[in-house]
Amino acid sequence: MFTNHPNKILYWQLLIFLAFSFLIGCANDEATSSSKKPNILFIVADDLGYTDLGGYGSEIATPNLDALAHNGVTLTNYYVAPTCSPTRAMLLSGIDNHLVGMGSMSGEQSDNQKNKIGYEGYLNFRIAALPNVLKDNDYHTYMTGKWHLGYDDNTSPTARGFERSFSLLAGGAGHFSNMLSILGTNKAPYREDGKLIDSLPDDFYSTKFYTDKMIEYIDSNRNDGKPFFGYLSYTAVHWPLQAPQSSMDRQSGKYDEGYDVIYERRLSNLKELGLIDEETRSFPGLSEDRPWEDLNEQEKKRSAKLMEIYAAMVSDMDHNVGKIVGYLEDIGELDNTFIFFMSDNGAEGHPLDETFENYGIEQKIKTCCDNRFENMGRPDSYLWYGSNWARVSVGPWRRFKGFTSEGGIKAPAFVHFPKFHGGSIDNSFVTVKDVMPTILEVANISHPGKVYKGREILPMQGLSMMPILLGESDYIHKEDHIEGWELFGKTALRKGSWKMIQEPKEDFFSWQTPLSDNYKWQLFNLTKDPTELNDLAEAESEKMQEMLDAWEQYKKENGVIIPENVMGF
Repeated sequence: MFTNHPNKILYWQLLIFLAFSFLIGCANDEATSSSKKPNILFIVADDLGYTDLGGYGSEIATPNLDALAHNGVTLTNYYVAPTCSPTRAMLLSGIDNHLVGMGSMSGEQSDNQKNKIGYEGYLNFRIAALPNVLKDNDYHTYMTGKWHLGYDDNTSPTARGFERSFSLLAGGAGHFSNMLSILGTNKAPYREDGKLIDSLPDDFYSTKFYTDKMIEYIDSNRNDGKPFFGYLSYTAVHWPLQAPQSSMDRQSGKYDEGYDVIYERRLSNLKELGLIDEETRSFPGLSEDRPWEDLNEQEKKRSAKLMEIYAAMVSDMDHNVGKIVGYLEDIGELDNTFIFFMSDNGAEGHPLDETFENYGIEQKIKTCCDNRFENMGRPDSYLWYGSNWARVSVGPWRRFKGFTSEGGIKAPAFVHFPKFHGGSIDNSFVTVKDVMPTILEVANISHPGKVYKGREILPMQGLSMMPILLGESDYIHKEDHIEGWELFGKTALRKGSWKMIQEPKEDFFSWQTPLSDNYKWQLFNLTKDPTELNDLAEAESEKMQEMLDAWEQYKKENGVIIPENVMGF
């Protein structure tokens, strides 16, 4: 017969006690983890085209970004502004750029826009900026990379709520340590924690440095129990195209087939991925575009090299995204981090020496830089890849950055957060204005309302994307929702499946008078014609008038002032 020995009884009592204690401890840890507000990480690419990631049909290897998208929600109908700073203003406010200071970009205001509310050229103070709101609610707030929302002390990242920041203040710069500016002769302006800096580390490369600095900021406070908001704002792949030599070497020879072959391959991939329909017709490009076969051998060699540099920049960005994701996983924070990735506008296809002729880019290149073939992509080169490769990047859509047609304002975007169903694709119409409301809901924080720190502020216009991210709804914007765009006189308005655009018919890149005969309203049904090929302005005159009436409503509600004269951007 079995008898209980006293030592055995003690042993089992102790074992049960330890097991119970372990379970209680796990429960407490789980409760602590679940009660902590989620971290927020924005990752913003600069001028990245719709098809430039592997998950969107690209041949460029982007395994880290693709993995995040595959385990999250890919947004196929995500809309931004035609250029960078208006998009960023809406990202951090949830409000139309014409109301928050970026009705035009800094220094580009037409005479009739100067000194007008909404056209200050910086993120104005009619809003409660997202970093301010999160910081007020016990978040650490960090920012690295491109700011482009104000140059002065009181409009810097520090003033707008970031407790730590390393920022490029301008719209772009060289990617190495020489502080090459994109316009003018002065050094590119940077601030660290609000203070202007005179030099960069010798080993500076923008994408790597901004990632490492963000990790440094997060790591400095990671044990205090507070969540963080990180705004990782890359300057890749904005011109000038530059990359480390080893990164360029890995792309060698991959684009010798030329842009026409790569373009068709990406379109095929988009269809296989289910991101566009089989019957989708693609926009044919600009009349200035040259078929690859018409280029001579030297032109082909140089053009292929430009795309190799661009691909190297995309690949480096992906590698560094993998680095910060790996860091978050190592410290146990990845599962509690809401990651939002996006590009700020379409790919850059302008001939910049023509577009910015009045800024003297051609002369700048002669004095600052060496663009010989053997020096392409290095720190003292100044290059862009042009409209043919931009067409590859935007895929089937019409035109590119700077335009209000789909190629300029439709951007790649996805959300990664464990509570969302991994691998889902959402086709709902959403915009950059919807991001801030989403973040506040994720963080369980209320918008301040009508008054913030003693000043009157505007309400957010965007809506939270949580219903579609959680699969609870097929849409957040109703069919009669009106969405408008205007920048440098190029305009658009969307209502349901209908979209109306006004942009130059020809002579795209010279200085323009937007009200001239070169500008004309066009009307498209995006359900039937997503690439804006069939103008229905005359055939659908009643719908056209309805859209024009809606445009006047949008202009009035958002303080839009059509410029008298604009550069051809």
